[in-house]
Amino acid sequence: MGRERIDKLLVARGLFDSRARAQAAILAGGVSVAGRVVDKPSDMVDADAAIEATDLHPYVSRGGLKLAAALDTFGINPEGGVALDLGASTGGFTDVLLRRGARRVYAVDVGHDQFHPRLRARPEVRLLEGTDARSLGPDLIPEPVDLVVADVSFISLALVLPPALPLAGPGAQMAVLVKPQFEAGPAHVKKGIVRDPAVHEEVCARIQGLIESQGWRVRGLVPSPIAGGDGNREFLLGAERPF
Repeated sequence: MGRERIDKLLVARGLFDSRARAQAAILAGGVSVAGRVVDKPSDMVDADAAIEATDLHPYVSRGGLKLAAALDTFGINPEGGVALDLGASTGGFTDVLLRRGARRVYAVDVGHDQFHPRLRARPEVRLLEGTDARSLGPDLIPEPVDLVVADVSFISLALVLPPALPLAGPGAQMAVLVKPQFEAGPAHVKKGIVRDPAVHEEVCARIQGLIESQGWRVRGLVPSPIAGGDGNREFLLGAERPF
C-alpha cells in the first residue's frame, strides 16, 4: 500500500465529510495513527494505517468554535434575529447562528461552491455566493440586520465593514474575528504569520477605532481561544449600535 495525506485519507474513509473538517479535527488533536496523535493535516501515513478520529465540535468548520466563543463572551443571543455573515466560506459561523435560533442568515462570500450542503438546504439561509462584501446594499440585504458577524481572509475588515454596518438596525450587535495577518502590512507578516504582540495591539486598536468611527460602541476585544489554522493569533471583537 502507498502513503497518503492524513486529511485526504480521513475523508476517503468516510470519517469526515470534508477535508476542512478533517483538518480542524487534526489541529484540535482529535486524530491519531497507530496510537500517535497527528498534528499536521499534511502528514503522510500508510493508506492502510489504523486511524482513530474524534469529531471535537458540532459545527461544519472549526471557525464555528470562534463565533460560539464570541457570542458567549459578549452575551450576544441571535435567537429570533436576522444575521449577516461576512466571509461565510463553508458556513461555520452560519451553523452557530442557526443552532442558536437565528430567524434568517444572509451568508455572503466572494467564492463559490464552498458552503456546506447541509446549510445550503436550510430555508433560513439566504446564500449570496460570488458576492463581494464591499458591494452590499439594501438591494441584496432588504431588511434591517440584528447581528453582523465576520471572518474574512485576504481582505481587511476596514474594507468589508463600512458597507455592511449601515444595513444594521438600531440596537444591532456585532461579533467579528480580527486577523492581524490580513490587517498588518507585508513588513510585519513573515511566512504568513504575525508574531509581534505590538503589531497585534496596533491592528486591534485600528479596527476598534474604525468601528467606533461608524457610530458603534465596542463592548470588548479578547484573544480568540482558537488560533488560526496556520498558528496565527486572532482576536474576537464585540460591539453594538446604539438605539
